[in-house]
Amino acid sequence: MTSYFDEHNCEPLDEGQTPNHALHLARLLLDTGLAAEWDMEYNRFFGGEGRAPPASKKVVEELETKLISPTVAAQGKKCPICLMEFDEEDETKILPCKHQFHSACILPWLGKVNSCPMCRHELPTDDPQYEEYKKHQARAKQREFELNSLHDSMFG
Repeated sequence: MTSYFDEHNCEPLDEGQTPNHALHLARLLLDTGLAAEWDMEYNRFFGGEGRAPPASKKVVEELETKLISPTVAAQGKKCPICLMEFDEEDETKILPCKHQFHSACILPWLGKVNSCPMCRHELPTDDPQYEEYKKHQARAKQREFELNSLHDSMFG
């Protein structure tokens, strides 16, 4: 029969050593199956992907398209995705956050995720559940700000 320490791949504590409570909590969650339940609930809510959905097709189609001018090409600026310098007459897309990318680089990216690869600014999606989740998060953040403002006005 294996010992507890062998079974859980850990060592007994030395004299005076304190336990790692976060590690114990993580093991408890994994052992009881709660982590799996939370993961299943997340996947149920977000369609099983576990990540943000692609950007809205309409929003992607409406992104500003710009050809690289000789002046910009001479500056040696690079596309943050492929790391190639922008050449004169390259077609680029400009996201709402003002980051600029080769069209051929950013379009596949936005077909998978809804955020800028540079600053993580999120674009709208076609997923109503995810949009509702974002609204809920924004409302929670606004409520927290209002509570902090009220607290500061009363006790500041």
